[in-house]
Amino acid sequence: MKIDAHQHFWKYNPVRDAWIDESMQCIRRDFLPADLESLLKENGMDGCVSVQADQSEEETEFLLELARTSAFIKAVIGWVNLRADDAKDRLSHFARNEKFKGVRHILQAEPSEFMSNSEFRYGISCLEPLGLTYDILVYPEQLPSAIQLVRRFPNQAFVIDHLAKPNIKKQEIKTWEGDIRLLAEMPNVHCKISGMVTEADWLGWKPEDFKPYLDVVFDAFGTGRLMFGSDWPVCLLAAQYEEVLGNTNEYLEALTSQEKNKVMGGNALTFYNLK
Repeated sequence: MKIDAHQHFWKYNPVRDAWIDESMQCIRRDFLPADLESLLKENGMDGCVSVQADQSEEETEFLLELARTSAFIKAVIGWVNLRADDAKDRLSHFARNEKFKGVRHILQAEPSEFMSNSEFRYGISCLEPLGLTYDILVYPEQLPSAIQLVRRFPNQAFVIDHLAKPNIKKQEIKTWEGDIRLLAEMPNVHCKISGMVTEADWLGWKPEDFKPYLDVVFDAFGTGRLMFGSDWPVCLLAAQYEEVLGNTNEYLEALTSQEKNKVMGGNALTFYNLK
């Protein structure tokens, strides 16, 4: 089964979605299952993992309702306030839904010390007993804090979104590579091959721009802890769905069929415990 392990849905709200600025006009609209389903079919994908873009339980409910009515949405990675006194109860509430597989907080918008906050770490400690995963969304400069976080929870399943957003446009790699390799030393950490086109030159990227970064994560994590994600519709700022998928498929050409199957769906099935 081929799984797109990272995409988003939203009903565009200019106040709530203020992060979609003037440079992002093409995604200032609704993106719903009907928009994605045909793209998945056309590109040979069997399903997707829908990830939160707004930090509210309302969006978590919204995504779960979409998943209820659209069978190709195999999992929802929602948002729960992990620093709240009732975090454990709220996580337990959502975990009753078989498609609620994990949570994410937009850590890239927080100071690095957010990850060492005791309330936040308590919330993280509530995930593993419920079988829930955690998606880490950070910039490269936040990776040292992410390393400390995952070391604190060696039994918690973590996944790094978008390769931790290296600056591909400027081809910055050295410091990012060192930290990524440290993260990869921990077997409970996976990584998503996603979000690369929007970290490159939106109008002038080339497939070879991504190779040095892919070389690092494939060497560090191996094919058993990597998963493809389109980051649709955010990817539309720089590339169409088939271009994002094509970049990954081109890199995978040198791998065995078994290795390709892991990256393109098998690892997501296992990591998120998909049905």
